[in-house]
Amino acid sequence: MKRIAMLILLACVPCWAQTSTQGHPATSNITGAEFPKVYSDRRVEFRLKAPDAQKVQVQIGGATLDMVKSADGVWSATSEPQVPGFHYYALVIDGVAVNDPDSKTFFGVGRDYSGIEIPEAGVDFYALKEVPHGEVRELWYHSKTTDAWRRCFVYTPPGYDANVRSRYPVLYLQHGAGEDETGWIRQGHANFILDNLIAAGKAVPMIIVMDRGYAAKPGQPVSTVFGPGAAPVGSPESLKVMKDMSEVFGTVVLDDLIPFIDARFRTIANRDSRAIAGLSMGAMQSFQIGVGNVDSFAYIAGFSGAPMGFVFGGNQLDVKTAFDGVMSDSAAFNKRVHVLFVGVGTAEAERFHTGVESFHKALDQAGIHTVYYESPGTAHEWQTWRRDLNEFAPKLFK
Repeated sequence: MKRIAMLILLACVPCWAQTSTQGHPATSNITGAEFPKVYSDRRVEFRLKAPDAQKVQVQIGGATLDMVKSADGVWSATSEPQVPGFHYYALVIDGVAVNDPDSKTFFGVGRDYSGIEIPEAGVDFYALKEVPHGEVRELWYHSKTTDAWRRCFVYTPPGYDANVRSRYPVLYLQHGAGEDETGWIRQGHANFILDNLIAAGKAVPMIIVMDRGYAAKPGQPVSTVFGPGAAPVGSPESLKVMKDMSEVFGTVVLDDLIPFIDARFRTIANRDSRAIAGLSMGAMQSFQIGVGNVDSFAYIAGFSGAPMGFVFGGNQLDVKTAFDGVMSDSAAFNKRVHVLFVGVGTAEAERFHTGVESFHKALDQAGIHTVYYESPGTAHEWQTWRRDLNEFAPKLFK
């Protein structure tokens, strides 16, 4: 088994507070790269040496900035202040979008992208600290459902290897559309969030499993929703791909992944010690898998997502028929599902904010107990989802 020690500084979030007017290299830069540089007001300065280029731009935060060329062939531009958290960005050289050679890359929107970390003043819940650390392990297993090899990442809490008689509850934690099983570690810093919560006594030690949310039946192609050849997001074709893919993935989780994890790790293998959560597309999958299988999960959460009908139109919940009627008896459902968590950012696009809020209200009207959390000032982005996990994890397995 391959183990990855996720104490590597190249993936961590800084604990320093920016005060220098000179700025600091982003912690998401490759080793030794001075730019991109983040200033105390969260502006970002980008530079690229491309003496033969005719036009260079940078795309970040929904804006495209024209870069200015100096006599030595170095192009530069400084952005407006960015929202704290993690952001994908790209350089556009003579009309072609490329990654910044001075930035690490992160899988998102269907491909590897440059990314930049913007510190949030006074916030360190996802920072690397001097506390006991767990481990993140990379594992491969063969899925009978898809007849293919699959990769997952597994976080084991501090002391897992030393406390050989201890058994642990499990959280299955899913990424969003266009991302993959690396996202919750590389972009989300889920391991640091749990390390810090466990050290503070706010969360119980738990195992976290992060799998790839794309799956297809044997002989069928696997789509990532985004990427070359993908249908426009939100189109009927795209929604069908997501629906079919998620149904197969649900079978993977129940028939392949959970048995593999229970056999490989010292889990507490019962529903009261099992949770499922995800962001965006992963939220839709978590509700579909979790609410549809309350015999397997007692804790369920969605971050910036809801059942497909709420995000892409409809906003209706018939508790007598939804999820095969498992919610029709609200008292029985509330007794079985210990926490049903619904999270969203206040600055989300209307489709997501309205959809998630409507789902929460529909559950409330049906007598279904929920925990509703709004991340202030953040949109459909990792800072929202980091905060969601930080709110949800302390409510698990108590």
